[in-house]
Amino acid sequence: MRKALNRYFITGLLVMLPFFITVYALAYVFRFVDGILGNIVNYYLRKIVGFYVPGIGILLFAALILAVGFLSTRFIGRWCRGHFHKAIEQFPAIKMIYVPLRQILGFLFAKESLAFKKAVMIEFPVKGCWSLGFVTNETFKEANEKTGAELLNIFVPLAPNPVTGYIVFVPKKDTIFLDINVKEAMKVVVSGGILNPHDMPGNIAEVLGGLQ
Repeated sequence: MRKALNRYFITGLLVMLPFFITVYALAYVFRFVDGILGNIVNYYLRKIVGFYVPGIGILLFAALILAVGFLSTRFIGRWCRGHFHKAIEQFPAIKMIYVPLRQILGFLFAKESLAFKKAVMIEFPVKGCWSLGFVTNETFKEANEKTGAELLNIFVPLAPNPVTGYIVFVPKKDTIFLDINVKEAMKVVVSGGILNPHDMPGNIAEVLGGLQ
């Protein structure tokens, strides 16, 4: 009886805890983002019309992001963005946080077609040790001719920051192409190998099986 109660409790915990944590996280993000601009706007709304509008900060923040994105794609915006990045890099404490975050976000939001074409396995850095990599292109003609092999350009990312890594040139015949897509493979890298593509979300049945 006690063993069954423990199993029921853990089952309920595995089902409900992720849900409550997700709701809490979303509520926290909502309040935080809404408070950035919403507190200022709602202060004047209360004084003028006598009430406030929940979520108006979210809408204003989204509009601000769209405006910055629009301006950043124009010539003057690109010029300002370049100078802004240079100014940020003058402050070591800010640079240590801002630059890696900018690189990671830019990497994660990039279109797959612009970055990686296929997830593969290669023997790297030594024979018998396999690494997860991504095909970026076919190797240039001179390299193929001088090595006598049909090579592929493969990027091997470092965990958990996939914007850094190694570029290796591997014979196509020695490359194992995976059936998983680039996003699934990238989750393995970012999680440091904790998560596998087919394990997400976690399989509750497997966890419960170990309790029996």
